[in-house]
Amino acid sequence: MMKKREYFIPFKGLKAGKHNFGYKIDNSFFESFGYAEFNGSNITSEVVLNKMESMMELDIEAKGTVNVNCDLTNEPYDQAISANLHLVIKFGEDYNDEDDEILILPHGEYQVNIAQYLYEMLVLAVPQKRIHPGVLDGTLKSDALKKLEELQPRENTKKDERTDPRWDGLKKLLTDNK
Repeated sequence: MMKKREYFIPFKGLKAGKHNFGYKIDNSFFESFGYAEFNGSNITSEVVLNKMESMMELDIEAKGTVNVNCDLTNEPYDQAISANLHLVIKFGEDYNDEDDEILILPHGEYQVNIAQYLYEMLVLAVPQKRIHPGVLDGTLKSDALKKLEELQPRENTKKDERTDPRWDGLKKLLTDNK
């Protein structure tokens, strides 16, 4: 796990109320976790810590772009991402982060590391299927797209073409049950 000092928020000396923190996240952040899916990243994150008498709340918001390769053409492009996370921090006997929305810190703790929460939030904000916007609107010209077009299955236009009689028997079973 990453232990960069800038992602530790010291809350011990803070007064009750809201406190703002800002972060610029680039690819070195993800590389420190061993995550190499992004070619580059430019993300800004705003964190609001609301300190109360017996607990705290963290509201994390992030916006920016990550440069990823298209799943169809392998062409790199900038994918816009936006994410937010609400985390409640309570105090107890032992450290416990099993719940996604509640973090329990030991009573003597004076700071909280938000790096893991930022990392998970940002990685999950990227769509699972990454398609270059040029593929969607037809403006991208690529050798991979040409090859995919060539290999795309074509519909059979001949209506009277003979089929294998074994398949005809199976097709009859499908249509008879309806």
